[in-house]
Amino acid sequence: MPAPDLATAELTLTGRITTASNSTFLGAIGDVKVVYKPMAGESPLWDFPDGKLAHREVAAYLVSQVFGGDIVPCTWLRDGPLGEGMVQLWQERDPAQRAVNLVATDHAPETGWKQVLEGQDEKGRMVTLIHEDSPALRRMAVFDMIVNNADRKGDHILAMADGHRHGVDHGLTFHHDHKLRTVLWGWLGDPLAAGELEGIDRVAEGLNGGLGQNLADLLSAEEIASLATRCERLRLLGRFPAPSGDMPAVPWPLF
Repeated sequence: MPAPDLATAELTLTGRITTASNSTFLGAIGDVKVVYKPMAGESPLWDFPDGKLAHREVAAYLVSQVFGGDIVPCTWLRDGPLGEGMVQLWQERDPAQRAVNLVATDHAPETGWKQVLEGQDEKGRMVTLIHEDSPALRRMAVFDMIVNNADRKGDHILAMADGHRHGVDHGLTFHHDHKLRTVLWGWLGDPLAAGELEGIDRVAEGLNGGLGQNLADLLSAEEIASLATRCERLRLLGRFPAPSGDMPAVPWPLF
């Protein structure tokens, strides 16, 4: 969790991210850049009506810390200029890199990338959704299965200059019903790696200890029980599952 001064020192707003569906602001705590999402600015959805998306963002960070891989940037709840909300350390992505892309089908790379789906653009040209084939992105895909991420868009993946990949925007997670919608389907059917299985085991074990206690302040008992069930099922399956259920397998828009 953040240092005490980040939890209590004055948070000032420096800008607004207008492309976000909920109120999202750039801010600063001293010289530390942050993202601030006040709960008062959340728009309830039919399947996430409780108005506590900020709690789910913090819960995703806590699970990420136990799962491993530094997927979710440090995220916490605190008061701010517009009331209580989620605050997350700002990450400066590398504009020269893209972990997910939409390319002309006849120019899709044959190595180093995974193909997810094909379709036509607004001009009728065939295009293919691709994502990089990297350990960091694989780990994020497994993490999304655990937290039941209903909104893993391409722009919710921050490509860092050093090759690391951060995942952000985790308000639509931890639903007790299956909601997985993601652009990271490229490893469908592949066996899970040892480190990925170990991460699942750590989360499952943590639910009976400190992780479970911390999540109890953020999620319902039913949602925590569903998280445990997903860990168990994925561990037993031992491979990347195929899409299932009646919901679309990918979010819209894709980015």
